Amino acid sequence: MIKKKLWIIVVILAISMGLYPSIYFIIDRKFGLLNTKTEFILTNIIWNIAFYIHIVFGAIALLIGWIGFSKKIRASHLSLHKKAGKTYVVSVLISSLASIYIGFFATSGIISSIGFICLGILWFYTTLKAFIHIKNKKIILHKKFMIYSYALCFAAVTLRIWMPIMVYITHDFDTGYKIASWLCWVPNLIAAYFLNKNDNS
Repeated sequence: MIKKKLWIIVVILAISMGLYPSIYFIIDRKFGLLNTKTEFILTNIIWNIAFYIHIVFGAIALLIGWIGFSKKIRASHLSLHKKAGKTYVVSVLISSLASIYIGFFATSGIISSIGFICLGILWFYTTLKAFIHIKNKKIILHKKFMIYSYALCFAAVTLRIWMPIMVYITHDFDTGYKIASWLCWVPNLIAAYFLNKNDNS
């Protein structure tokens, strides 16, 4: 029962955060983290293209990624499972590459940059490995790497949770953001490791 409730919370958070980027297309661009960006970055065409590619395809990945872990959907609608999986993989590979680029311009300097660049690289790697494993019919390894991939995808959610907490604790935005740039994905990856380790399916 607890596991089911936690899963429901994860799905709700994933869908909520997956819809969040739509705000950038509805209201004035300069809100949230964009408020921390310089005019030079905000007017840089390449950065803007990479930013919007990242948030759009990242949102798609977050919105549909959880479908692949539903045993009911996999059992009764295998075609939906496969289509969602393919869409997720393509979305992640595109979004992660864009995230690596914009990571070089991360708010609060090099510590944040390294954190987000590492996240992007690992997100790309785990997703690509999951795809390769399923192409080679290695179901168990595919599942394990998809868990790692989605745990890293979920950093979009955990960043929004950790950031205000760290800023409140440190009383400084830059310091809090630097810490959150690592906390948003390292614990997720550790949780995924133990989830895989204890998975008997």
